[in-house]
Amino acid sequence: MNKLNVICLLCCTMLTMSGCKKSEPVATTSSASSSTSTGSPLESFSKAEAVPAVATATPVLAPGMPVPPAPTLEASSYVLMDFATGRILAENNSNSRHEPASLTKLMTSYITFDALRIGKLKLTDMVTVSEHAWREGGAGTDGSTSFIPLNSQVPVETLLLGMIVQSGNDASIALAEHIAGNEDTFAQLMRTYAQKLGMTNTSFGNATGLPSPLDYTTAHDMALLAQALIRDFPQYYHYFSVKEFTFNNTTQHNRNGLLTRDPTVDGLKTGHTDGAGYCLVSSAKRGDMRLVSVVLGMASMKAREEGTSALLNYGFSFYEAKSMYSAGQVLKTARVRKGQAESVQVGPNAAIQVTTQRGRGDAVQASIELPTALVAPLKHDTAVGKLKLTLDGKEVGSYPLYPLQDVAEAGFFGRTVDSIKLWFE
Repeated sequence: MNKLNVICLLCCTMLTMSGCKKSEPVATTSSASSSTSTGSPLESFSKAEAVPAVATATPVLAPGMPVPPAPTLEASSYVLMDFATGRILAENNSNSRHEPASLTKLMTSYITFDALRIGKLKLTDMVTVSEHAWREGGAGTDGSTSFIPLNSQVPVETLLLGMIVQSGNDASIALAEHIAGNEDTFAQLMRTYAQKLGMTNTSFGNATGLPSPLDYTTAHDMALLAQALIRDFPQYYHYFSVKEFTFNNTTQHNRNGLLTRDPTVDGLKTGHTDGAGYCLVSSAKRGDMRLVSVVLGMASMKAREEGTSALLNYGFSFYEAKSMYSAGQVLKTARVRKGQAESVQVGPNAAIQVTTQRGRGDAVQASIELPTALVAPLKHDTAVGKLKLTLDGKEVGSYPLYPLQDVAEAGFFGRTVDSIKLWFE
């Protein structure tokens, strides 16, 4: 019996007597993935069929550096969210149900963008405006309209602009019917997407926001939707900053007056009905920091704009964003067992940013949790550990860490030897 056979026999005997003890990777909490990284509800949807950010804990402020209370608004509810982290900087009744009015069109936009993403639609596709779209949302109604003639054919991009800039109910219904076959079925899709995006306290009954028993939302859920629109569809987000749009010889201005008053505001949507009051979802970016603001149930257009400005100015004045790590940055080199490589570099698969009280970003501390040794095979998209960020001893963020390269399994002999080493570790 040659030397190799003796070694293999000895290894197998030891493993049989002792049992194969292996290290297990640390359990990690994955960050919330964007909806576009998983299957779209539209990909398995047929017109014939009937048919929801890594949140961070609030850091404890250092003594002597207080943040003043947020502005108090005369609104039914409101919320101010940091876009990058999902951290809530200010809120009042943010989980109370409220009529969405034309804020509903943000979800209609989201689904239309997703249909464009998966190839179900093209911006140049021609859409026929049905009698239902014309009668329910056209020029003969009291609601917002794009004045689209009955049975006319209009490109998808024109309908998007009519819906977003002019808040056209006719454009919204035409898009819904083109995507899902009819508006009721589209509303079922809307509810599916709401659940996918984590909007657990939201329901939609139509594509427009016209009053319906099935229509309700919250300020927090609308902030989640705005965050998803900006995050998942940056290639289409510019539509929300268009200040005016002309169709059928009629020019209408975007009702979000902050687009003109504040150059840092670049979206998103207004809403108003008698029951909902005046509502506004806005987003602004100053420097590296983006905020999302939602105000619901205010008394006038002026009040919703002034309230939104107060929230945005408060957030930018007293908080700051700090970039901690870039996507793919090497944070640690980890030992590998049972692999074709003896080590692998580990890091985040997306950029990491934290939001802290202004002037305190440099006080954030990082710690890494990894097993003593990683066990092959390793995939670059499977988390193996976590990065924890703390401020004043309190966690402000937890992010998964990934192998930055795949590591294939070693051969039989290499796996056997490493099994023995793992047993003693």
